[in-house]
Amino acid sequence: MKARVLVVEDDFAVLEALKLMLEEYYEVIVAVNGIEAVKLYEKFKPDIVLMDIAMPEMDGVQATKEILKRDPDAIILCVTAFATHRGKEILDAGAKEIIEKPFTRKQLIERIESYLKK
Repeated sequence: MKARVLVVEDDFAVLEALKLMLEEYYEVIVAVNGIEAVKLYEKFKPDIVLMDIAMPEMDGVQATKEILKRDPDAIILCVTAFATHRGKEILDAGAKEIIEKPFTRKQLIERIESYLKK
């Protein structure tokens, strides 16, 4: 059975790119903001979450906190181009690490696999 990955990203082009990178290896669920991410996390209990920071309605920092309130064992990796601006904030919220854009498919899969194997 494929591991389940929740991808949270408000930029449709980036969301589609991530989905294409991952769908061969994982069951991919997508959310376009933090509110949707929390609801989908509760519904599908994904193995890992790839969380953007800057999003409308509820940003990645708040969504990370909300998911971890519900499931302290959730594995949330931040995927962002804003690591220098808000990286510490999302790590403090409970994200395991930051994967900074741009990255290759190989780099992304390696990061995900390192957590799934733990």
